[in-house]
Amino acid sequence: MKLLKAMAIAFSIYSKIPVPQFEWKEEDMEYMMCFFPWIGGVIGMFFFGWAVLCEKFAVGNVCYALIGAAIPLMISGGFHVDGYMDTMDAFHSYQSREKKLEILKDSHIGAFAAIMLALYYMIDIAAISEIHTQKAVSALAAVFFLARCFSGIAVMTLQPAKKEGLLYTFASSAQKVRVKAALYFQAVLCVVLMLLVSGWYGAAAIGAVLLSFFYFKKKSYKELGGITGDTAGFFVTVCEAAAAAAVAVTGYFL
Repeated sequence: MKLLKAMAIAFSIYSKIPVPQFEWKEEDMEYMMCFFPWIGGVIGMFFFGWAVLCEKFAVGNVCYALIGAAIPLMISGGFHVDGYMDTMDAFHSYQSREKKLEILKDSHIGAFAAIMLALYYMIDIAAISEIHTQKAVSALAAVFFLARCFSGIAVMTLQPAKKEGLLYTFASSAQKVRVKAALYFQAVLCVVLMLLVSGWYGAAAIGAVLLSFFYFKKKSYKELGGITGDTAGFFVTVCEAAAAAAVAVTGYFL
């Protein structure tokens, strides 16, 4: 029952997928992060299914790319994109660390959030429009799961920038050893399957995920002294577009 509650909490927070509602207790959140990647799994299945439908019914490339880019947004409810936008405002403010942390808490968006979001989706949509083969689509679909594995690992292992907020609450409430073990296991399993199923496309996508993770860690530590819930969302968002670009570029060499 505890695991079912943890799964329901994960889907309730990180997605728009309807789940049973109940009063949360601290012990119910102990294993919540174990199920965070499963939301990415749902996104990946919908993305793969959409690609199959587009091929079967000869859907135009523009429609395929636009809806493909919208699927993660529709299922997640924009949770991670919100973090990306807040992070862009903070990073581009060139203010002190304390001021940047204040900007992250501000519910309003600035010019840089809008500019960088437009740039993000131009890159993401362009990359998706070049991804058509089954192996390439499979690689990108798996990234939605893998990115959330790494985001969960970050929450469990990296230094938080502040001792408040959702990220700190989830990290402090978790059974860290077991949750980290579950996330590492899921990440390794996903990597192995990506390499077996998608070959070079999978390798390119995995490389993009790893580079995005190290960039996110380095940038968060430099700018904020640690990670926050917003920068974790920033990582997931950047990771998905970086992987799409990597898969698309790989297709030109195969």
